Amino acid sequence: MRVLVTGSAGRLGRSTTSVLVAHGHHVVGADVHRGGTPGVTELAADLLDRDALRALMTEVRPDAVVHLAGIAVPFSAPESDILRINSQLAHGILETARDLQVERVLCASSPTLIGYSAPGWRPSRLPLDEEHPVAPANAYAVSKVLVEELTGMFARSSSGVYGAFRPCYVITPEEWLGAPTQQGHTVRERLSDPSLAAVSLFNYLDARDAGEFIARWLLAPSATVNGEVFFVGAADALALQPVSKLAPQFAPKLGSSADALIGTQPVFSIDKARHRLGWEPRRSWRTELVDAPDPTPAQLFMENR
Repeated sequence: MRVLVTGSAGRLGRSTTSVLVAHGHHVVGADVHRGGTPGVTELAADLLDRDALRALMTEVRPDAVVHLAGIAVPFSAPESDILRINSQLAHGILETARDLQVERVLCASSPTLIGYSAPGWRPSRLPLDEEHPVAPANAYAVSKVLVEELTGMFARSSSGVYGAFRPCYVITPEEWLGAPTQQGHTVRERLSDPSLAAVSLFNYLDARDAGEFIARWLLAPSATVNGEVFFVGAADALALQPVSKLAPQFAPKLGSSADALIGTQPVFSIDKARHRLGWEPRRSWRTELVDAPDPTPAQLFMENR
C-alpha cells in the first residue's frame, strides 16, 4: 500500500513511518522538516497551502493517508493559532483525499478532548473509553474534537474509509534512553515523581506501538473502522503504584471511581482497539526504560493488590 504520512518528521511520525516500512508499505512522508527515516520518501510541503497540498497528493497518489501533522502540544502557541492550524490541516487533508479518491484516511486526535485538564472535571466512569463524554478545556482539545467530527462527516458522506485515533502520551525510543519527553522531564523523572505523570492521568504510549496500531487500522475491514475513534495507549499506567493508591494525593479529580483501577490498570481503556483490531501494545516502561526506578517493597505490595 502506498501511504502518505503527514508530520512524518515528528515524534510520532518517525516511529510510524518506520513501522509502516517494516510492514512492507511504500511510505511517503510530508513535513516541513526531514525525519531521516530509512526507506521513507520525504517531501517538504506546506500542508496549509491548499494548492500545494493538492499538488503533493496528486503527485503521490496514495492509497491511504495517516494525518499526524499539526501543533501537538496544548498552549505551545496562541490558542487561536492552534485552533485554526489544526482544524484547517485536518479539513484540507480530508477534503483533498476525498476529491482524489484516496481509499483510507486516519487522523490523529488526542485523549485531552475528554477535558481532564479542567479544574472541575470529574469522570463519569473509569476506565475512560470512547463512549465517555468529551468536554474540551483548551483550544488544542477543541481542535481535536473538530478533527473527530470532520472524520465522522467524511465517513458519512464519502465513499472512502475515515477514522481517528487518540494516542496517549507518546514516548519515543530515544526518550526511553533518557532524552527529555515533550514536557521536558525524563521518563524516569515522571515515574519517580507521580505529580508529573498525574497531569495526563498516568497515560502513555510507546510510539512504535502506535505505529503497529496504524498498520492494523490500514488493513482492517472497512466496517470495523469507518467513522470510528480508538483510544491507543499502553496496557498499564506510568506509575510505580496502582492509580487507585496515587489518585487521592496526585489526581483527586478521579474521585472514588479510581478505586476500580487495581494493579497496573491504566485510566484509559484500549479494549476497543484490542477487540476490533486485535491490536495489543507490546511495550511498557517495564520493558523499555533503561535504569527504571525500582519499586520499594511497599510499592510492590500495593501494586499487586
